[in-house]
Amino acid sequence: MSVSRDWPSSALDAAATAFAALTCEPAPLALDCAAFGTATGLPARVMPLPELRDWLLRRPQAYTARDEVWRELIRRARLDGPQWVVAAVGMALPALRRYAARLGEGYDGDPADVDAEILTGFLTALRDRLDLTRPAPYAGVCKAAWRAGRDLRLRQRAYLAVEDIEHVALGARSPSVPYGHPDLLVRRAVTLGILDARDERAYIDVRLGRRAIEPIAAAIGVSPDALRMRLSRIDDRLADALADGLLTGVASPQTVARLRRRATHSAQRRAGRATTAARHTADTSAPVPA
Repeated sequence: MSVSRDWPSSALDAAATAFAALTCEPAPLALDCAAFGTATGLPARVMPLPELRDWLLRRPQAYTARDEVWRELIRRARLDGPQWVVAAVGMALPALRRYAARLGEGYDGDPADVDAEILTGFLTALRDRLDLTRPAPYAGVCKAAWRAGRDLRLRQRAYLAVEDIEHVALGARSPSVPYGHPDLLVRRAVTLGILDARDERAYIDVRLGRRAIEPIAAAIGVSPDALRMRLSRIDDRLADALADGLLTGVASPQTVARLRRRATHSAQRRAGRATTAARHTADTSAPVPA
């Protein structure tokens, strides 16, 4: 299969060109559908992505198969390189093109802008926003794409034409001043020893930045489920600290000393668990004497 060298101006057309390049012979990008199990109804073999996409399109009610395929696609897009990001976009292109056609009706601007917003919304959910523990991951990323394109259309309607912007009383249209800095509360929690400094960045990225948990867990060497449990415990500690006024008021020296003793004890306990795990790994990987 040959792919045109002329790069399209539309974001979705460009994604289609890149997807075609990744999935052409002699080595098309593929998924081993046997790994998903027989309950999905998927053929128990390796399927090139275009063939897998067609299989899913012909079976709109194959919800279990779609969920399993898309969890794997999203996981790979987050952990296995940009080719899988392109793969995920290509697999969703039929839906993304439908959204672009519907949202482009009556649009006064460049239709390529609608395409770009739809793709941006999709990629944001794919890389960071979507929680893979929730059901229907494909519906989640597609909904994010639709909302991004819809928001572009709504912004177009929100414009108000005036003769002299300098003399317009904006009133309720004036932007509100940002209020609250939760990242500073997290920093104070670290300072007081309520939160371990090694967990600060992961907590901010996942809870405040709404980033995907899988790449962050991989970067710090724990499983996504272990990180979810760790962050849940931090949620409880921060909620208690807020209720006690520790993060918004002035903590007494006695309270600060108590929290730091607790933090030191927790750090020593974590270090001990890490040492034990490392020894266990070393013992299990050592060669068996002949």
